[in-house]
Amino acid sequence: MLAKESLVVPSLLSANFANLERDIKRIESAGATILHLDVMDGHFVPNISFGTNVVKAINATTDVILDTHLMIENPDHFLEQFRDAGSDILTVHVEACTHLYRTITRIKDLGMNAGVSINPATSLNTIEEILPFTDLILVMSVNPGFGGQKFIESSLQKIISLSKIIKEKNLTTIIEVDGGIDLSTAKEVKDAGAHYFVAGNAIFGNGNIENNYSLLTSLIK
Repeated sequence: MLAKESLVVPSLLSANFANLERDIKRIESAGATILHLDVMDGHFVPNISFGTNVVKAINATTDVILDTHLMIENPDHFLEQFRDAGSDILTVHVEACTHLYRTITRIKDLGMNAGVSINPATSLNTIEEILPFTDLILVMSVNPGFGGQKFIESSLQKIISLSKIIKEKNLTTIIEVDGGIDLSTAKEVKDAGAHYFVAGNAIFGNGNIENNYSLLTSLIK
């Protein structure tokens, strides 16, 4: 079971891929216990990032939890491959899964924590039935596909509403938020009810990785 605590989750999409192992070691030394891996296929989102080979290489360099976010079409075809590459949490999009319960069940049967992500324009109604079966809900607070976007303010109400539903149902589901998390937004996202805070540019953007991680962490504790 995932720890239900406030954690900054560095997104490696914003790291220096020419020195990826170095950046991973730096963020580890700063205290990170989870790394967020954004997998994009150029179809579900208008960008391409990396696949199982990179996840496997990252897994070989670190012992922290790998939180893999599949922004891809037909994710069911790749669940076992990402498990074998080292993913500990595997998150799929509600918008990409025709049979979401089956997908979530398969992820858990493969020994991973199962997450479901929801885009800014997608209603919480689409995931309410699956909530009792998930370990994590990833609320996108930007439109997925690119780093460095501005936080969508209406996401705060979605986080508040999701937190209320989880409490009413007495669930242990983690709320993770991804998009525009920085020093100006982290506290209000925390107050809305989030647990995990995915941050990319806010950590890796200026090269001062350790200090940036420490500042963000201080805002959500």
